[in-house]
Order: sequence, then C-alpha cells, then structure tokens
Amino acid sequence: MFFTTIPNQGRAQALRKPYLRSWYADPEGIVFGNEYWIYPTFSAAFEDQLHFDAFSSKDLVTWEKHERILDNTAVTWARQAMWAPAAIEKDGKYYLFFAANDPLTPERPGYDPNNDINHFGGIGVAVAESPAGPFQDLLGKPLLSDFHHGAQPIDQFVFKDIDGTHYFFYGGWGHCNIGKLNADFTGFEPWEDGQLFHEITPEGYVEGPFMFLRNGTYYLMWSEGGWTNDTYKVAYAMAEKPTGPYRRIGTILESDTTVATGAGHNSVIQKPGTDEWYMVYHRRPIPNEGRDHRVTCIDVMEFNEDGTIKPIKMTFEGVEANPIK
Repeated sequence: MFFTTIPNQGRAQALRKPYLRSWYADPEGIVFGNEYWIYPTFSAAFEDQLHFDAFSSKDLVTWEKHERILDNTAVTWARQAMWAPAAIEKDGKYYLFFAANDPLTPERPGYDPNNDINHFGGIGVAVAESPAGPFQDLLGKPLLSDFHHGAQPIDQFVFKDIDGTHYFFYGGWGHCNIGKLNADFTGFEPWEDGQLFHEITPEGYVEGPFMFLRNGTYYLMWSEGGWTNDTYKVAYAMAEKPTGPYRRIGTILESDTTVATGAGHNSVIQKPGTDEWYMVYHRRPIPNEGRDHRVTCIDVMEFNEDGTIKPIKMTFEGVEANPIK
C-alpha cells in the first residue's frame, strides 16, 4: 500500500486515503525537476520480489504509478529479491541503484555453497533516459558484490555533495561503508590510502543509510532493530562533512502500537525552495503482522532550533484500507 499522511499544519492539504492498493517498502523519495518521485521495493516473498514500480507527483497528493520500470528480464543476474532502489540524475540520465539476490559469507546462517544466490549478487545499477524508465542494466553484472569491512553489499544510497562528488553509502549486517563513485558510475574512485571503501558505522547502525544536507550540516540516517518485527526504527547522526565523524543524536521514528509497527528504512524529501521536509518510510499497519505486509508512508519532519530533528509523529489516516497483494 502507498499513501500520504501529511497533517494539515499550514502546509498543503493532503488527501488522507491510500493511492495504491499494494504492498511497498524501503522507499526512496527524490525530486526531479518539478516532480516528486518515490522508488520503493515491491514488498513480497523473495522469489516474487523481481521488479520495481515507481510513483510520481507534482503536489505530494496525487500520485501516478509507473509500472515495472525495471525487472529481472533486464537484470539477468538478479535471481531473487531485488530491493531498496535509490535513484539519482546525472548529465541528463537517470540511474537506479538496487540490491539483488542475497549474498552471504560462509559463516552466515543459511549459506549454501551450491546456491549461487547466496554467493553471487550485491548492488547493481541501471540507467534510463527518463525517471519513469524503462531502465536497463548498466553493467550486466553487480556494481559491487564483494564484502568490505564486514558490510553486506545491500541498501545503497548515492549522495551528491555541493562540490559534485557522488558519495556512495551502503551496508547491512551492522556495518556502513562510504565510497566515491567514478564519473560514469561504473565503479569507484579509491581513497588516498588506496581503499575503495571506508567504514563509518555509527553507534546502533543496522542497515538502510540515507544522507541529506541542511544549513551546512550533514545528516546520516539509518535503520535499527530487525526489519521483520516491531523493533525496526530510524536513528540519525550529524556531521560537518559527509565523511564524518558523525555524532549520534538518537531515534526519531519507532513503532506506535496505536498506528503501526516496524517503521523504518526511510528517506527524506525537501520541498524545493523551502525549509519544508517530509520523511518517507515504510511500516506495518495494525493488526497486520505479515513479514512483507509493509506500506509506504509520508509524514512531516520538523527541526528544533539547534538543527536536531523532532521525533516523527506517525499519522493514522489510510491504514484501515484493505490492500490487495
């Protein structure tokens, strides 16, 4: 399910009902030109999670669905579980980064040396002429499949800094790495010490990194707890530059047993030309407890005078609807 839940607090009036009856998770929100875009995971069993849809809006109220902007017919190495897409524009082209398969290391539970889904996959990248796709696999193989500093190669996010550098954040299993994409997004530029990635894991980090810049401060957000249950939540840290060091502030989005549980894997949208911000995230509507029964939501995000973020208040509108799987 996908719906907007923006309270009427002197901002644009939101229609308080679901726009799409289906399950979506891990949403990335971004602005391209005069349109808002959201790229989510199709939340289903791993074997069925093999395509991406996207949604666009000019007002955060009325949304248009763009079906199957990328699927595993274009990404032939994706055998299972395409998820956590992240989009960015560069030189008139649109790039969609995503995780696919479930790469494991031999010491992890469930590793099967005879199952190539467990030891091949990682983070891919696709390219299109339009944010609505269709996207095509840029490399014909993962952009990143190796393990660095203990981080599973999943949950990537690309951040363009004010100097034009494209920083690449990613990592599961409690490790967050940062790298620098090369000019054509086909690989990574090494750091001064020759490493491709540096670990910047903040306290409490589990997965799902996201960065934004406001008033000269860099905010790194991530998810904590377990994505399959009600411990999932969003925390953040602040820094003076994208490479850190980061000062953990705390959690700002958690389960609310009166609204929904499992709230996490977020992104942030800024209304262009304003200091109005929105958190885009997924959650499990109550009483639904299915692992993959996650809905994508938007709520207002506000700041204190010192730049810290106020706790996100999950609103209730739209949860009563009966989604179609």
